[in-house]
Parts: sequence; structure tokens; C-alpha cells
Amino acid sequence: MVTPGSTLSAGHAIVAQLEAEGVRRVYCVPGESYLDVLDGLHDSSVATIVCRQEGGAAFMALAESRITRGLGVAAVTRGPGAANAAIGIHTGYQDATPMLLLVGLIPVAGRHRESFQEFDLRGWFGTTAKAVWTLDEPGRAAELVRDAAHLARSGRPGPVVLGLPEDVLVKACDNGPLPPRERATGAVGTSQLDQLTQWLEHSRRPVVLLGGETLTPSGAADLRAWAEAWHLPVVTDFRTQDQLDHDSPSWCGWLGYGRCEVSARLLDAADLLLVVGDGVRDVLSDGYRLGAADRRTVLIGLDPGAQAHRGGVDLHVLAGPDRWAAAARELRPSWDGAGEVENQPCWAADKARAHAAVAGWATPSADAPPWGVDLAQTMWHLRERLERDAILTYGAGNHAIWAQRFLPSHAYPSVLGPRNGAMGFGVPAAVAASLAYPGRQVVSVAGDGCFLMNSQELATALAYGASPTILVVDNSEYGTIRAHQERDYPDRVSGTQLVNPDFAAYARAFGAFGARVTQTSQVPDALDAALAQQGPAVVHLVVDPDVLRPR
Repeated sequence: MVTPGSTLSAGHAIVAQLEAEGVRRVYCVPGESYLDVLDGLHDSSVATIVCRQEGGAAFMALAESRITRGLGVAAVTRGPGAANAAIGIHTGYQDATPMLLLVGLIPVAGRHRESFQEFDLRGWFGTTAKAVWTLDEPGRAAELVRDAAHLARSGRPGPVVLGLPEDVLVKACDNGPLPPRERATGAVGTSQLDQLTQWLEHSRRPVVLLGGETLTPSGAADLRAWAEAWHLPVVTDFRTQDQLDHDSPSWCGWLGYGRCEVSARLLDAADLLLVVGDGVRDVLSDGYRLGAADRRTVLIGLDPGAQAHRGGVDLHVLAGPDRWAAAARELRPSWDGAGEVENQPCWAADKARAHAAVAGWATPSADAPPWGVDLAQTMWHLRERLERDAILTYGAGNHAIWAQRFLPSHAYPSVLGPRNGAMGFGVPAAVAASLAYPGRQVVSVAGDGCFLMNSQELATALAYGASPTILVVDNSEYGTIRAHQERDYPDRVSGTQLVNPDFAAYARAFGAFGARVTQTSQVPDALDAALAQQGPAVVHLVVDPDVLRPR
């Protein structure tokens, strides 16, 4: 242990560098392998959020990154702790979310001896992280954290894993915190703008596809101004539908599971596709089936290898979405923009029809289920009570489709959902969002299976004053998998049925608000009571198991 004074220990230097990087919270499950980091956090401006399971901590760090556009950090111990956190690393890697995972390790002298909780850090995480490093030189503690934070945020973002041997952490580090590294934002060339303008002027069915994790609120405002000035139809990647206000006349829906067919047809028929932020992946393109082979594709993003994109690229603009949006906003179409029909582009009418169709598709019908709570009407009641900057979270499963379809987005960022299909994301994401923005409504829609995977983080919410409202859709089954069974193995449902507790009573046992709802008529009062709580609230919705998706 370093004697207190001007010299920091490596563990304290790590915390000091996190402060320099602007990190506001570290989500952790404590372990004896990184005690010196915990000691450094004791007097730090970085808040320590003690979670109940490492998977929940990792998901909270991811949600922190997405909702704040900062850097989410999770800290876990070796072996079993790291194993539990792996789901967050996979989610961050596939979803292109920046994150730093600190993993305490065994002492250096214990390596390769099958020591208690020993494991191969690089072997576990090497294929699902941008980098896996181990701190072997205490003097490089600040440097490694700085470089890890930079790499996590740069290019196509993603998680970086940093291993911390417990004996190295207590050694002296003579280097104090370092200035954060500047990140490249790319550049938009005049010739690229001229080429795009020419292609737009000669296009008949252009479409803008938004996605990725690097757009900021100011960039989203610039993109909206550009799209509306050119009357461009805009669709978004799966679970990035908050990148354009749904009131915008350019909003034409989101792609992926449960999407409106009109949105898919726009993508399929496009003769010019402008991809901003990420790339064309399998989920948004129905397994790469949507899209004409002869369309022109413009890719705008900082990943030179276009890792997430499949298909041709006719123009690759190596610029961040914000840099691109600021330049594109200055582009002027050849028509005068006065709004006269004869001065609008040929695609304007198609865009208007698609916008209207998506708005109608997001309106629930009056076709109620034979029994149980009507989820479409529940979403409509919730919609009436949501503030314009409300934050929505959900995990993976059919329950999420109801929220995606019927709950609009008007602020950015405001939607948190795992694009890699990881269950258990919604509850910890809601807790983290509520901690990051205590003045905003935070609502999570969870399936019964998804909820119980990380419902223990209700305790974290209560401990730190978070106030998410969580709707638990109880159909007593893993509904998405049952739907696949019904399709591929008719009348042979197997391994997907659940026996659930009373989720309202479960919530009350934590000290949270809990209400059990079995009829649609009970929904308004239950929502009003839950949304009024100063603290976490759970609304248990009992639904017909045969109604898996919106009609």
C-alpha cells in the first residue's frame, strides 16, 4: 500500500483518470480483487453505484453511455464476476456502444497456477471487445484508462476491457491524471457534398437511414433540418427510433422486428440510400433481403472498415454524424423550398404518404383480446401520460414491440433497448437513466421473463433514489420463442412456459410501489399512481398469452 502523500497508488490513479474523462458514475459489484480502486472512489467526485449482479451493472453502464452520450463504466471482480458481466460486453460490441469494464484480477504471482477465480481475460472477451488490456505496470495506470476511454469512443464505438491485478493496484503510480485524448470527427469534402447533391437531384426514391451511437442532440437537430428541407423520408435502425422526432414530416418509421411494412418498402425500393451512423445489417434489412442491387449507397461514419455494413458502397464519407449533419444542413435544393407542390421533389408525395401510414399504424385498434389487459390500449393510456422528453427502456422479447409501435419519441436520446436481443436490459437501463436524469420520466416496459433476469436492481433503484416506472407484461411464457415454436413446430409448445409470482407484491417487498392489473379498465388509475411515485414503481399487467404481438 502506498503511503498517503503526493504519490498515488495505481488504483487511485485509475479513479483520478476517470474523473478527468468526465465519468460521473461507476456501476459495480465489489470484489477483493480491486479494493484499491474502491478506496480511490471513496473520496472521488465519481459516484459509486453498488449493484446486485454484475450483468445489471454492465447494462447500467451501457445505458449511461447511451442516454448521456458519455462513457459508461462498470467494475467487477475476477472469474464469476467477469462472467456475469459478459452479457454487457456482447451487447455493447454488437450495438456499438462505448463502455469501459474494469475487472479485478488475481495477483501476478498467482498466474497460470489455477489460482482462486483465475481465468483468461483475453480468452473470454477477445472476440467481443474492441480491446482487452491488463495493467502490469503501475506507472501506466492513468495512461491505460485514458487510452481505453479514447478507443471505446472512437471510430465505431464499443467496449474496452481493462484487467487490474490486485497487487499492481497498490503500487505507486508517479503519473497523475492525463488530459483526455482528442477524438477524430472526420471531415466532409466539398466534392463529396457536390456528388451527393447531384445524386439527390437525379434520384426518384431516396431514403435516409439513421443508426449508430455517435449522434448528439445538436446533430439530430441538424439532421432533421436537412431532411425536412429536402423532403427526405427518414427511417431508423432497430431501436434507434429516437434519432428523429416522430412529429417530423420526414419521420417514416423504424426497421427491424415488428416494423411497419411501409417502412420496409421504402428501404426496399430506394434508388439512393444515405446511411448515417452505422450500416445496413441483417435485422433492419430482413436478413439482407431488402434493397435493390443497383441502388446507390452513401455511407457516412467514422469506421473506415464499415464493420457493420453489408452491401455496396458508392460513396463513403469518413465523418461523424454530427460533422456530416452540420455540413448537410447548409445544402440547398434546387427548388425554392417555399412549399409549393410544383417546387417539391418527385419523392415528396411518397414521403408524405409513408409518414401518414406510419402514424396510423401507431394508433391502436379497438379489437380487444378475449380476456386480460389490452396492451394496445394500455400503451395508448401511457402515451397520454408521457412527457415529451420521457425516457423509454425495454429488453428483448415481444413485449417490446408494443412500446416500440405505440409510444412515440420526441426527444433525443430517449430510447434504450438492446439491438443484440439481450434479455434483462430494461430494468437496469431504467435505473441508470433515472440516476442520470432524475428530473425526467423514465418508463420501462418489461416481459415477465425479461423482468426477472435483473429485477434485483430494484434494490439499487431504492438505494440511490431512482424513480423508474416499470410495466411488467405477464403472459406466463417466453412469448417470442413460443411464437417461433408455433411457426416451426405447430401444436408442440415446449420449454417456454413460466410460473410467475405476483410482481406487484414482489415490488412491495423491496419497498417499491406495486399494483396488479387484470382488466384494461384498471390501467389508467394504476398508471397515474405509479407515475406519481417518488421512487420505483411496478405495474403488473396480466395479459392473454395468445396475444403475442399487436394485431
